[in-house]
Order: sequence, then structure tokens, then C-alpha cells
Amino acid sequence: MFIAQELRKSNIAEYLLYMWQVEDTIRAFGCSLSRIRREYIDHFDYTEEQKEDEADWFGNLIRMMNQEGCRERGHLQINKVVMMQLQELHQQLLSSSKFPFYNSEYYKVLPYIVELRNHGADKQENEIETCFNSLYGVMMLRLQKKEITPNTQHAVKEISTFIGMLNDYYLKDKQEPLEF
Repeated sequence: MFIAQELRKSNIAEYLLYMWQVEDTIRAFGCSLSRIRREYIDHFDYTEEQKEDEADWFGNLIRMMNQEGCRERGHLQINKVVMMQLQELHQQLLSSSKFPFYNSEYYKVLPYIVELRNHGADKQENEIETCFNSLYGVMMLRLQKKEITPNTQHAVKEISTFIGMLNDYYLKDKQEPLEF
């Protein structure tokens, strides 16, 4: 909860990836709040009050996952909304002539997006979601200490730069609405 709150304010892209990881953490503990409390939250150097707040937060997420039918896979509606906001901003930036650097960066990563879609990515997902899925996938490979090919590393570096630019525009738009 504490990390999510900070990331939501400072880096929406990292926030979304973090929330996906939280969803997977909840699944790894069988959507059991008692296990999450005992085997996860209690390992943090938090006060008892902070541990209670964290447990309440996880409990609410578990309840939402149950209600929204994403215990096994998929994402919470709160995370889908963030993805939709990023996709809408992406479309606005692309359709405006006021953001040539963003357009340039998009066309630089477009071949990677096309390649990801051709190699098993869900063809129904939008381009931004494809980018996030690739970043999350590589993050998981790194956590598992699995090899990442040089081509994948290069693609992820380019995608990270692009998503970083989208993140910056998102934050600017939240502070003072962008003029398209």
C-alpha cells in the first residue's frame, strides 16, 4: 500500500507494473489474507499499525479480485482504468502535431510492438498494454534469474524509453492539462 501510494503520485508506469506484481503476489498466496499477513506483511519492518493498514489494503484487493473474477488471471478494474487512461493519452499524443518527439519514439518502438503481437501477444490488447506486458514479462524473467537475449534487452530498453515518455506526459497532464 505504501509503495503503491508513492508510485501512483510519482510514476504511473511503475505503479501499474507494481500493482500487477501485487495481483500475482495475492495469487501466489492463494488469495488468503491470513497467509499474506503471516508470510509476507509480517516480514516488513512496519509498525503494528502499518501492518494492519497493509493487511486491510490487501484484504480489499482480495475482495475486489473475488468480485471481479480475476483470482486466477487478469487485472483488477482499478488497474484496467489506469491502462485505459494511458491508452487514451497515447492516442491524443499521437493525433496531435504538438508532440513530435513522442510520435518519433512511438514509431521507433512500433516494430517491437508488431513483433510482440505476432509472437503470441493477445491481438485484442492495445499497443500500450502490449508494451506493459513485455516490460512485466522481462521483470518476471529477471526475478527468476532467467536469461534475457540481447535482442529482447534492446527491445525492452526502447519500450522502457517510450513508456517513460508516456509516463512523463501523464504526470504533466495531471498537474496541468496538456493542450492537444
